[in-house]
Amino acid sequence: MTLKTGFASALILFGCAVPSVAFAQPAAPDTTALITPAVISNVRAWLANPIVELSINAQNDLRGSLGQDQIDALDKQWRSEREQEDKPLIAATLSAPLSIYLLRVQAQNLGLYSELFIMDANGLNVGQSSITSDYWQGDEAKFQKTFPVAADAVFVDEPEWDEDLKIWRAQLNVTIAGQSSGKAIGAATVEINLTELQRRSAPAS
Repeated sequence: MTLKTGFASALILFGCAVPSVAFAQPAAPDTTALITPAVISNVRAWLANPIVELSINAQNDLRGSLGQDQIDALDKQWRSEREQEDKPLIAATLSAPLSIYLLRVQAQNLGLYSELFIMDANGLNVGQSSITSDYWQGDEAKFQKTFPVAADAVFVDEPEWDEDLKIWRAQLNVTIAGQSSGKAIGAATVEINLTELQRRSAPAS
């Protein structure tokens, strides 16, 4: 690790802005080498908290029978609220116990996770650590390559460069299964700061 990238990682870890002219974009990291079975297992460990399954099941009971037109209407409402001062749907989701739990998980991992959100059986958000661009993820690979595939499905998306933060990040997506039934009930997206994960994975000098 170079002095520049090490300094950038330190700035990111402690929430400091990285000067936009100081660092060139490094090569994309190898996600298969970084997002190992151990990393996935750690994610599944905190997803096993009862608040996750309870929250998903509650929303599946509430919205499991929605038609596509109703799902689209909720998604449209979410997108509209992002531009408005009054945000009832967004506020209700962000104040949910699951969202508070995810925010705590994100904070405890000290910069490793850029964003966390959990979806129900329709692909609608149940809880999240920050405001997502949309409310329905059912038409995206993060949901389509996990929930309908298998109860233990894992999909890692391509790495993306964040020009503002000067980091590489990638989304780890997994199906969430009921602890007793073993059947898929929802899915989770964990956006991992690959630059930070690479720093932590580097052998000590």
